[in-house]
Amino acid sequence: MTRIRTRKPVHPGVVFKADVLDPLGLSVTAAAKAMGVSRKHLSLFVNGHAACSKELALRIAKATGTSVASWLTMQTRYDVWEVEHADNSYLASVQSLAEVAHA
Repeated sequence: MTRIRTRKPVHPGVVFKADVLDPLGLSVTAAAKAMGVSRKHLSLFVNGHAACSKELALRIAKATGTSVASWLTMQTRYDVWEVEHADNSYLASVQSLAEVAHA
């Protein structure tokens, strides 16, 4: 059974800031340097304006001792919620391929 989410999941960048950077007292600049990413990109990520790419998930996992899957799962849940709650009216014109095949 699929559980329907009514609350928006937290962006993984916000989780990274709250659960990693803040407790360690690290700045975005210091963390970006340690992980080999640009300060601008990490800033966009921790502020919820950039997605957690596969590469960033690998870097975060290595730097924090967490799993790549956990970061990508958070991003996927966030993305799914976003698309399910967006204006999808353009989908009205999409046809079922099974119906097209049997027409």
